Amino acid sequence: MSKVAVVTDSNSGITQMQAKDLGVSVIPMPFMFGDSDETFYEDINLTREEFFQRMADGQTVHTSQPSPVDVLKVWDQLLEKYDEVVHIPMSSGLSGSCQSAMMLSSEYDGRVQVINNQRISVTQRASALDALRLAESGMNALQIKEKLEEVKFESSIYIMLDTLTYLKRGGRITPAAAAIGTLLRIKPVLQIKGERLDAFSKARTTAQGKTTMINAMKSDITSLYGGLDSETCWLYAVHAQCPDEFAVWSREVRDAFPNFNVAEDMLSLSVCCHIGPGALAIACSKKI
Repeated sequence: MSKVAVVTDSNSGITQMQAKDLGVSVIPMPFMFGDSDETFYEDINLTREEFFQRMADGQTVHTSQPSPVDVLKVWDQLLEKYDEVVHIPMSSGLSGSCQSAMMLSSEYDGRVQVINNQRISVTQRASALDALRLAESGMNALQIKEKLEEVKFESSIYIMLDTLTYLKRGGRITPAAAAIGTLLRIKPVLQIKGERLDAFSKARTTAQGKTTMINAMKSDITSLYGGLDSETCWLYAVHAQCPDEFAVWSREVRDAFPNFNVAEDMLSLSVCCHIGPGALAIACSKKI
């Protein structure tokens, strides 16, 4: 039986400490702030608290891909102990890191399989855990890749923003649109499904935004996964640095989905850098 190592990146939200406990390798994502060329690495020399403090201080956030040197170093070290590696980067539609990894893997004669299953944050984390289980069941790297890519579009994340400030700061909406949205107290709901982060709807109140997300998730689970029960998919209540509001939201998600074991988690920094703190989200991914 082939001995397979699982690699992902910190876009999954898996911390370095959690990675050790789980038995996966997590490549930290690089961030830069403002006009500085200093690079910070998530969960290495940049904590979540420091990240959000810098955003609160008005600093713009820039993200980058892991360097080829860092990726190759992880693979080479693992291949000293394992026969094969499966590498699960964030969705190819949201970053070039997947294409870069695929190019690098071509030099490994099939021993490194890069999985493009269109995930980020908690759904990417689920893919890494699925890969671990599949490896333990005896699948080789190529079989794991094929299995995970079969369900690559069968995940959803809905996010209700607390503010338009960070979309404006990142240039994703105009200052005028942000000002109007703030004046009208609009709560945008965004969607991540497959390759894109898109606008989904606009809510006038927090309650309306929550209802929109819950109804959208019920529709997805029914139409895509075949039923509203825990046998079909994983379900998550998620937030971006707002624990008090999240405590209420998590209860509301559990009440709306009584047949699920709802997991609680935080949105990864790669998502938060675009939306800022205060967001509430719901996510699901199909079970393997």
